[in-house]
Amino acid sequence: MVSRPVVLVHGYSDSDKGFARWRDILRGGDGGPVYDVRVSAYESLSNEISIKDIAEGFDRAMRYQAGLGNDEEFDAIVHSTGMLVVRSWLTTYPKRRDRLKHLIALAPATWGSPLAHKGRSWLGTVFKGNKNPFSPDFMEAGNQVLNGLELGSRFTWDLADDDLFGRETFYGPTKRTPYVFIFCGNTPYEGIRELVNEPGTDGTVRMAGCSLNSRKVVVDLTERAEGTQRVRFSEWKGVCEIPVVVIDGLNHGTIMSEPNEQMVELVQSGLNVSSENGLTKWIEHAKTVSVESTLSKKWQQFILRVVDERGDPITDYNVRIEEDGKELEQFTADVHVYAFDKSLRNFHVDVTDLVDRPMRNLRMNIVASSGTNLIGYVAYMGGEGTAPEATLDISLDLTDQANDLTTKLFYAYTTTVIEIRLDREPMPMGAQSSICRIVQ
Repeated sequence: MVSRPVVLVHGYSDSDKGFARWRDILRGGDGGPVYDVRVSAYESLSNEISIKDIAEGFDRAMRYQAGLGNDEEFDAIVHSTGMLVVRSWLTTYPKRRDRLKHLIALAPATWGSPLAHKGRSWLGTVFKGNKNPFSPDFMEAGNQVLNGLELGSRFTWDLADDDLFGRETFYGPTKRTPYVFIFCGNTPYEGIRELVNEPGTDGTVRMAGCSLNSRKVVVDLTERAEGTQRVRFSEWKGVCEIPVVVIDGLNHGTIMSEPNEQMVELVQSGLNVSSENGLTKWIEHAKTVSVESTLSKKWQQFILRVVDERGDPITDYNVRIEEDGKELEQFTADVHVYAFDKSLRNFHVDVTDLVDRPMRNLRMNIVASSGTNLIGYVAYMGGEGTAPEATLDISLDLTDQANDLTTKLFYAYTTTVIEIRLDREPMPMGAQSSICRIVQ
């Protein structure tokens, strides 16, 4: 028996029963190694409960129900929303990283799900809502959890700022951080559920949105920008260390109920990785199982947020990418605007024709409107700023960054976060009516 407990964390609207097959496997039901398995169960369908609440409930349950002490080490296997629960738990107190040794994610909703905003609808309530007529949460669908799961949500943006783009490293190839292993199926749903299928998904989550392979790009066009570099790319987090392993023939449900032998072997061997060299060997082996390279289309996610110099959201904007004066239409073919903050937008991009070639005269065009002639936006693209304009229209040259291997813009099965910052200023006297007057 492996001495370190393995805690299983299910997804949205599910229960501990969803891990029945994996629990049997890990307890030696198929003749494999025997693990000390603890199964977490949480409530996700109450409208008053958030993912952060569940994360703290998870901590309490480990102490009082699973019997794990405050400093006791454990491994975790998560499905779907369980990834956000454990990441939220990790970021609350930095010392928690010392406890979690292996994080295995099965079809994780690392960057949310395209189905989440549909779950708040009446149809979502009927199919996924709380069906217990004696519960005070009867027919509720867990609005706060769904808000966090929505594409481009503020929750996933802030969480990534903490654990992916912050100064501290939360996930990596050494014992100082959890070893992370991510899996996703490549097959959509069948039957009545195929109505919700979208390209590049396993029926519920996007293959490009599972991985922790992410980077943040800051386009700071404010007057008081940090340093002189207006476009700053963060380092990639784990591009070579935490790939998504795409398992052929599985969808979001069958990855739990019908995992194949190769996947089971990868999970079991992943739980035994104990060194950077061991992780490297595991990744090399996983690549022989993953069917990522054989897929006909390659996908990438971009999440954009536009704010002013005070960090307040700019909600009326448009962003286009063009090459040699021609718009890359695939960039705006699938865009979702976050319902509760329209400064946040998620772009699902088919990058099949973009990832393996140099870019030619690549430009990002930004149009932002204040909605009033009293207020304008200003962009400092060099030493001087533009004049305040109620509708600002600018173009940035990204050719060098897009072709530099260290700042490569298009990267399949990853998520790129772009934060654009502009100055918001009153229009000058004489140009328009003044927003504020002082008279003697």
